[in-house]
Amino acid sequence: MRNSPIPPGTRDPRLDFFRGLSLVMIFINHVPGTVYEHFTSRNFGFSDAAEGFVFMSGVAAALAYGPGLARSPRWPTVSRIWGRSWLLYLVHIMTAAWAIGIISAAALWFGADVLLTKNAFRPLTEEPLAFLIGIVTLGHQLGYVNILPMYAALLLAAPFLIRLGQVRPGWLLIGSVGFWALVGTFRLNFPNYPFEGGWFFNPLAWQLLFTLGILTGLALREGRRFVPQRQWLFWAAAGWLVFCLVWVKSDAMLKGLGHVIWQFRQWGAPFWLVDFDKTFVSGPRLLHIMALAYVLSMPGLVPRIAASRVVAPIRLLGRQGLPVFALGTVLAIFAQAVKAVHPAGIWQDTALILGGLALQWAFAAARERLSPKAAQRAAAALSAAPTEPPAQPDLKWVAAPAR
Repeated sequence: MRNSPIPPGTRDPRLDFFRGLSLVMIFINHVPGTVYEHFTSRNFGFSDAAEGFVFMSGVAAALAYGPGLARSPRWPTVSRIWGRSWLLYLVHIMTAAWAIGIISAAALWFGADVLLTKNAFRPLTEEPLAFLIGIVTLGHQLGYVNILPMYAALLLAAPFLIRLGQVRPGWLLIGSVGFWALVGTFRLNFPNYPFEGGWFFNPLAWQLLFTLGILTGLALREGRRFVPQRQWLFWAAAGWLVFCLVWVKSDAMLKGLGHVIWQFRQWGAPFWLVDFDKTFVSGPRLLHIMALAYVLSMPGLVPRIAASRVVAPIRLLGRQGLPVFALGTVLAIFAQAVKAVHPAGIWQDTALILGGLALQWAFAAARERLSPKAAQRAAAALSAAPTEPPAQPDLKWVAAPAR
């Protein structure tokens, strides 16, 4: 059955829900060493919240900017997208500055010098000038503060990807997959400085996930599915997810299948097809997130859960994706510093995790209440005549960043 096209200004609650859920898991994962990190998605398969967030960001970008790129003139929409990319750069610099300040304070005042040896902070003390050059040029990215540069780079390409997806979706898909394979084969990446190597989140490889999200969003806008609903495909995807779960939880399978993959590598199989490399979004990780997205896209229970009032706080986080992610990044670095200075135990970890999530929710709620759009909705409701039906909320699509 064909669904109705999505009118401009409408948003699917599933996207806000899963984006908010990804933000929760990202925050928990960014405070390593707590009991709560054992319950995030990365413990049950090969992909994690980062892959899901980038895919959903592609969906959101297509829904938000697709209508503007489908008509002429297109430059106003292109400038909006590139302006968003510039905003992501500024937010990244801000979060990196806060991370440097927090870690420096922990080392200077509380003796947590060990933090200066982790997460790419070492050049701060050994090569401070090169370190600062690397920070502002994106050549040096701190651990746990390194996903926004990748997303900013993807947004620079988004106008071309979305427009090609509108006119030649097959070409976009083939080109994206082929480029992903080319990048993996020749290990193409953006350079680091002052360290050698490349970006941990390599935009040249992660573009495939972003592109798949764009194609999914463009199809949703037209009231259809990018990947058709087929019973055999659902069971194949679900079977792969179960197999991955058993794989990561079984020591015997980890050892046995690990040897199989090693053997494939000895026979010359490309690492980007058989390994679990995150930088290049290798095959098992890619198949896992695609299978998960397909299963969760099925009609029925998941849409009802995503739209329910019980999970409204999670949807709120998803609607305020960029500011919540930025605050969560700073709070996670602060929590890491606290744990380094005072390891403590589960009660402190609980306070750090739940307190951090509560602050992010309060911040998102305040932004939503005080935003100009909220004021416009309130004014419209007050000016409505008593005999008129209640005004529908303004549900504009806003593309939020990954992670």
